[in-house]
Amino acid sequence: MNLSKPSSGDIGPLTSWYALRVRSNFEWVVAEALRERGFEEHLPTYRARRRWSDRIKEVELPLFPGYVFGRFSLENRLPILTAPGVLHIVGLGRTPQPVSESEISAVQAMVRSGAPLIPWPFLRVGQQVAIERGPLAGLEGILVMFKNTSRIVVSVNLLQRSISAEVESDWIRPIPVSKKVIQDRPEIKVGAGLHS
Repeated sequence: MNLSKPSSGDIGPLTSWYALRVRSNFEWVVAEALRERGFEEHLPTYRARRRWSDRIKEVELPLFPGYVFGRFSLENRLPILTAPGVLHIVGLGRTPQPVSESEISAVQAMVRSGAPLIPWPFLRVGQQVAIERGPLAGLEGILVMFKNTSRIVVSVNLLQRSISAEVESDWIRPIPVSKKVIQDRPEIKVGAGLHS
């Protein structure tokens, strides 16, 4: 019986990103377990201030609490499902569903940008916009106003979760609805991603 780590060949054209539902406060444990087993993982986080009785401290928290993203082939899912803290692969019924590559790319771009991020309620309606300048240039999402600032919201439809980042209003341009229907899957009304 071979108990070696999966080879780097497990990250290839037949792999997809999946959302893993994990036990409460096990996001970092699961991310580390996936890395140790040779799988690509993504645990997007943000910084928040938390008040204790004697002090205020800045802490790092998951943008999608209870979830970690992993890239793997469904044929090689046993090492994923046996990782400590993993409850199941998110899907429809008992069928795991991959997360759109464009949605993962958009989340990764927002995290890499260094812009202050916060979790955001999942939205199905709103103005689709594209960011033309700044650290999020090329990103598409929904424009919202929050505390007198413009924010772009990017959603992961399978999880029905979203995140947002503050943007300058002169960085954005609206996207015509007909263009989005052609580019994205028609069953996903609010897509977000990087398009070349």
